Amino acid sequence: MPEIDRALVWFRRDLRMGDHAALSQALSRARRVHCVFVFDTELLAALPSRADRRVEFIWHSLAELNRSLRESGGGMIVRHGRASDEIPRLALELGVNAVFANRDYEPAACERDDAIAATLSLAGIRFQCFKDQVVFECDEILTREGKPYSVFTPYKNAWLKKLEPAHLAPHPVRAAKGALARPPSDSFPTLGDLGFERTNLLELPVPTGMSGAERLLADFLSRIDAYHERRDFPALKGPSYLSVHLRFGTVSIRRLVGEARARSGPGPETWLSELVWREFYFQILHHHPRVVGHAFRPEYETLEFDNDPAKFAAWCEGRTGYPLVDAGMRQLNRTGYMHNRLRMLTASFLVKDLHVDWRRGERYFAERLIDFDLAANNGGWQWAASTGCDAQPYFRIFNPVTQSEKFDAHGDFIRRYVPELTQVPPQHIHAPWRMSALQQAAGCMIGRDYPAPVVDHEAAREITLQRYARAKAAR
Repeated sequence: MPEIDRALVWFRRDLRMGDHAALSQALSRARRVHCVFVFDTELLAALPSRADRRVEFIWHSLAELNRSLRESGGGMIVRHGRASDEIPRLALELGVNAVFANRDYEPAACERDDAIAATLSLAGIRFQCFKDQVVFECDEILTREGKPYSVFTPYKNAWLKKLEPAHLAPHPVRAAKGALARPPSDSFPTLGDLGFERTNLLELPVPTGMSGAERLLADFLSRIDAYHERRDFPALKGPSYLSVHLRFGTVSIRRLVGEARARSGPGPETWLSELVWREFYFQILHHHPRVVGHAFRPEYETLEFDNDPAKFAAWCEGRTGYPLVDAGMRQLNRTGYMHNRLRMLTASFLVKDLHVDWRRGERYFAERLIDFDLAANNGGWQWAASTGCDAQPYFRIFNPVTQSEKFDAHGDFIRRYVPELTQVPPQHIHAPWRMSALQQAAGCMIGRDYPAPVVDHEAAREITLQRYARAKAAR
């Protein structure tokens, strides 16, 4: 017999029907299960535009999930308001005994969940959270001294050593007849009802929902063996492109790790390492929430930054005069996605060439990346700025020209996003300002058709080295 009469499952970063910890628990423990998603106005109000690809991705993915729930006899209740108000209110309206959700690890989300749990408790309603978006959470991977890891490789080794098949076992979602409750209303809000408008999302190669995740995964698994060879070249089809699906939980992390573990070779091993990086940054955020807004390494909290607004604007708009940097930024602005190699390059360039505070770049990415995840975004930016948990020293400074020559040798990616350089020969496309008489023939006059470099890389590098050295010595 079920131990609970009625339960409410609150969907958040887990927009799928299968392998869902909270939904599995609810269906196994409750006679009747309601499902809800809240478009949280506290989060939506902070977005810089009413045309936001993330909101549209969630909306399409939620619509597909609603259809799947309805096929199983249920459906999704959709609310639009403050989650801290809507969840307790709905729980009381439905007369549930418990609210189930999958755990969220971001500091603001933890505070919200604690507040909701306290409110529900006053009404005698339990609030239970489950591990779902990671394989290992919080204190599950610690050093022998019982402390959190601060360097990736030892963490990865411990993670892999601890991993057992049981950790990847899916959470079965079996809905007995009548177990899933139909929503009181069949209405589903439009984007306009939420105060948002359509973007170019459906014109991009970003399929939404559970079915989109399945298509991308199937495609990636057909080429995973070459992942380690192709992943750093933005003009090639190398990555999995599943990051947004991991972000919103349209696919299970257990499924992805399981697929990687089922295969041998450097391709699957490299991809698995990237999945472990994701969990590493989750545990850094959990153990060190101060990294939100502060350097992980305190000695670099006093770093000097010029924060020149003109240079920052040039970086944001992809007109720095360094073609691969500009191509990466234009890809971000146009699509909401940026290739991982270019995330590292553009971040390094902003901080160590333009001398702009890494937190400004972090915020810019947070506003525009469709796969934005606080832990990964913060970790990546602090890695690039050498302020984070990284064994590499601060004098790792990416050279934007040599990076371009190495990872986009023929300029194919550059030409895709910087059409001003379409006719520039491959030998000049990485540093077009070095052309002389060829500028006229290539139809690209530097300073007129395409910007001259906003800074000299070598001169900027020397300033960076001096500033980091001073900050480290002052500690």
